[in-house]
Amino acid sequence: FLGRVSSGIANRNQTTMSVNLTANAIPAIINGDVNAKPLLQILEISSVISNKNSQQQRYRVLLSDAVSSHHAMLAAQLNDLVTTGRVKNGSIVQLLDYICTLFQNRKIIMVLNMESIIPDCEIIGSPKPFVDSELPVQKALRDNTVGSSINNNNNNNYNNNSNILANQNTGSTNVQNFRPTIQPSYKPPPVYKGRGAVMKNEAPARTIPIAALNPYQGRWAIRARVTAKGDLRRYNNARGDGKVFSFDLLDSDGGEIRVTCFNAIVDRFYDTIEVGKVYLISKGNLKPAQKNFNHLKNEWEIMLDLNSTVELCPDEDGSIPKQQFSFRPISDIENVESNAILDVIGVVTSVNPSVPILRKNGMETLRRILNLKDNSGRSVELTLWGEFCNREGQKLQEMVDAGVFPILAVKAGKVNEFSGKSIGSISTTQLFINPDFPEAQSLRAWFDQVGKDSASLSISKDITHGGPKNEIRKTVSQIRDEGLGRSDKPDWITIRATISFMKTDTFCYTACPLMIGDRQCNKKVTRSGDTRWQCDRCNQEFEECDYRYLLQAQIQDHTGLTWVTAFQEGGEEIMGYPAKELYALKYEQEDDERFGDIVKSRLFNHFVFRLKIKEELYGEEQKVKSTVVKADKVNYSAESRYMLDLISKFGRK
Repeated sequence: FLGRVSSGIANRNQTTMSVNLTANAIPAIINGDVNAKPLLQILEISSVISNKNSQQQRYRVLLSDAVSSHHAMLAAQLNDLVTTGRVKNGSIVQLLDYICTLFQNRKIIMVLNMESIIPDCEIIGSPKPFVDSELPVQKALRDNTVGSSINNNNNNNYNNNSNILANQNTGSTNVQNFRPTIQPSYKPPPVYKGRGAVMKNEAPARTIPIAALNPYQGRWAIRARVTAKGDLRRYNNARGDGKVFSFDLLDSDGGEIRVTCFNAIVDRFYDTIEVGKVYLISKGNLKPAQKNFNHLKNEWEIMLDLNSTVELCPDEDGSIPKQQFSFRPISDIENVESNAILDVIGVVTSVNPSVPILRKNGMETLRRILNLKDNSGRSVELTLWGEFCNREGQKLQEMVDAGVFPILAVKAGKVNEFSGKSIGSISTTQLFINPDFPEAQSLRAWFDQVGKDSASLSISKDITHGGPKNEIRKTVSQIRDEGLGRSDKPDWITIRATISFMKTDTFCYTACPLMIGDRQCNKKVTRSGDTRWQCDRCNQEFEECDYRYLLQAQIQDHTGLTWVTAFQEGGEEIMGYPAKELYALKYEQEDDERFGDIVKSRLFNHFVFRLKIKEELYGEEQKVKSTVVKADKVNYSAESRYMLDLISKFGRK
């Protein structure tokens, strides 16, 4: 239909067309109409920045009903109409969802949804800016049709079925009629001037989608499900002590927004809010979202105050999903910026025990590290903090120890970049073990059929953004022959080799256990008295330190041998024991025999090493250093498939 209309407008020699706009629509909307769904024309479009923090672009338009014009703001979800050219100066549009609100003593129309009816059209009538004092309330929507030539002697016949596109050539058979969806004509209430005080409007606020929320609205309500609830946090600043918590909402249209409460408001709502429940929330203030802490796809967040209301909806609303995911393959995380918040799903292949960690503020917390892999050929470390370690973390460890490899969906994990990419839990993170949705079922089928025996490359331990270089297989002799590591960037290679010798005099060091942000300090510490340790970097003392591997080993394959250095994770994978246990065995218990037996048992074992090769300066001499970022025991099934694949490729050459 629109194609025929456009054709008709373009070919004015064959058919002369006139566009009829909804009469007196602007005054009606200003006076409260929200149902007429009028046909209007756009006179001007200008771009504005609605949020300085996020630099969110919005569009302001000048709407016309052929007699009056008034400014309106388009909701952010309508930006595509402008950027794609479907809406421009002169376009005829039909407003489907809209509201007029008071902002800074000036009324402005908020357009939440609209359709482009005719993209190009000449300006209709001679519209003039509408002023509230000129509101012709007795004439509003008296006649739903007003054409390019306006008849000021309109009768009082309300005609909701008037033609929007009328063929002015009565002799032509090519008549195009368009009837927009128009509700019964809006009859605004009379305006009383000088009649005393006006009663306050106590009617319930209109429930709107989260996507339609904006600071220009005076009264609103949203119906949404709580998908995440943050911890109660206390803070201290120049204004004194305080407390804060936040929770995330999701509505039936997929809109998300964060709600934050401070101090006295925390006391009112913290115990009321439960994850998974649906609430009707109104009378809050909209502020620009703090994107450093808020990962939701919304430029605003709600701040509740003393006038805010939060009402539990007792009946389950099936139209609102329990949760909304946007999963990223693990391979994509290699190129994601640090501190980004994302969703990921994978198979849990290993779970480490929980360990106590002393934060820089002196508070102790728990940390547990596990590994996820998916069908992208990559795996990633997931670090759980605090209660996650004893709750979901303990359950996952029991499942993996029993030979069950569960599917884990992570909602709102934080990307960290420290010797590779990893994911960490935050206060709003949610973990779902063996969830029942298609992505989990597909991943389970892949793992049971193929993935269980397939090798994957970790992106978490000094894996760079180099991409294909991470997968390049080399031999020991090629490190020297090809001059690996001597360029500006390190080389990342994989070698299958055997450990032939290890230095045991300095296999580990005493490290600082304090946390700097989301990462441990790990700086070497020294004794401060008989019972305490001191970190010069953190300038603090503590009773217990950490023990981290600094293992130097010689590896060899059929082409030669070379020295490598393995730090904490690589050292644990090679030795099979935490550094602290071996340190105690050698230096505290002085059981050299037992210590020696453990070292000997690790010699001449086969590993698939992931190495970082980089030339570094030692004194005044440049030396190539090979660092172990991962040491996997050889999976003979996977290695056989790899070698067969090499043979088949060689045969095709």
